[in-house]
Amino acid sequence: MSDLKDRVAIVTGGNQGIGYAIAESLARAGCRVAIGARNVEKLNNAAARLNQSGGTILAAHLDVADESSVEDFFAKVDREWGAVDILVNNAGAFDGGPVEDLTLEAWDRVIGACLTGTFLCSRAAFRRMKRQGRGRILNIGSISAQRPRLGSAPYTAAKFGVWGLTQALALEGREHGIVCSCLHPGNVLVERRMESSKPSDDEPMMATESIAKAAMAMLQLPDDVNFLEAIVLPRDQLYVGRG
Repeated sequence: MSDLKDRVAIVTGGNQGIGYAIAESLARAGCRVAIGARNVEKLNNAAARLNQSGGTILAAHLDVADESSVEDFFAKVDREWGAVDILVNNAGAFDGGPVEDLTLEAWDRVIGACLTGTFLCSRAAFRRMKRQGRGRILNIGSISAQRPRLGSAPYTAAKFGVWGLTQALALEGREHGIVCSCLHPGNVLVERRMESSKPSDDEPMMATESIAKAAMAMLQLPDDVNFLEAIVLPRDQLYVGRG
């Protein structure tokens, strides 16, 4: 496994849930970790907790669906550390319902956060990683990218797109030493689910730490090895044939 000490890692949506768990694991591995998110209050709280655990943390506002916000965020990382070795595209949004009732606003919000954001951040990372001759991008997809469920058209479309984009980036990155992978989680007990009382939230759940462990297994591989795709879900969750 590769030693990640002093490598520079960016985690989008790193202020809570899966993103926070991955950021914490990267910090414990010795990385300098930049976390970005839209909710500044949660972002600052997350940074304080990560600093208390011994990490070297940079926290800054980031709206992944906004091109100028992405460019500003990466410029801050440039000024602070001058490199980007790892990018974890974790930020996203969920909305859904019967397709005939979906608004364009809901569609654009999900596509923007999940897919456009992954593109914009990956583009910014590519520009830096190509100069370095190496880098690793991990996209957080979803099992919805492989097994759609009812009422999830925007999210399903976005995550299918993330998986397609992952493959395109893996292909483009080969000659430049850039590795791109995709991790598809099943049900994870994130804050949104903790605050929800929907019947679907009675399904089997994983802790965010379980996804972080899988992410680290992918990120700590030698630079010349790609763990292209991983599907991680609770043992009892319906997957094959789910609907």
